[in-house]
Amino acid sequence: MPTRPVALVTGANQGIGLQIAKDLVAHGFTVLVGSRNAERGAAAAGEVGPDAHALQLDVTDQASIDAAAARVRSEFGRLDVLIQNAAISHTARQPGQSVEAYARTTRPSVVSMAEMRAVWDTNVFGVLAVYQAMLPLLRATPGARIVNVSSGVGSLTTNSDPAFAYRGIFGPVYPASKTALNALTVAMAIELEPEGIRVSAVSPGYTRTNLNGYSGTETVEQGAREAVRVALLGPDAPTGTFTGSDGRTIPW
Repeated sequence: MPTRPVALVTGANQGIGLQIAKDLVAHGFTVLVGSRNAERGAAAAGEVGPDAHALQLDVTDQASIDAAAARVRSEFGRLDVLIQNAAISHTARQPGQSVEAYARTTRPSVVSMAEMRAVWDTNVFGVLAVYQAMLPLLRATPGARIVNVSSGVGSLTTNSDPAFAYRGIFGPVYPASKTALNALTVAMAIELEPEGIRVSAVSPGYTRTNLNGYSGTETVEQGAREAVRVALLGPDAPTGTFTGSDGRTIPW
């Protein structure tokens, strides 16, 4: 078994996931760079350095997930931290279309079922599938931790406040997928608390990434910060938490 702790970051070939991988390597981790595209994953791992290893992982493909779990087990024999970062915001947003304009096409009254299913397949069902596949490894590694990368736009409490700046874009596709991810986080935390495995959700903030067409206001370094902070917490840290890029608690 490797002496360095091992972390798997899904969707780590670009953006926040890639920065999380870089930061965890700097903190002494061996990092598995999860990527749907093997070539992009290899390029990203090369950018991170010798303590990063590309791992082909499509969270919407059960065969890919099973193969990734088998490889982690055979090559590394442990998994200390699972960071579920892979996510998509849309499949049907037109080039140049603003977030607000796209949101109008995804109101509950007009949303495409295919669009909603595609986003939820990655952001919700994919997270649960990876959780189930990697859980035996996490259970076998003392002090293991799971961090789910969520979003403040998924907070039901915040969206119920008319003063919330992003309330107008709340809808069934990306925002509600993060609401569902938050529910999964609580369910996982309840299930694993007796075993000492901590599970938390974090919001990176409005970060400049491909997810939002690089319209965000924060850097990837800022966006990665909270996921890394929570990943490094000790065994006595709380579980079932939801925190933002400034470390403050976000209401569910």
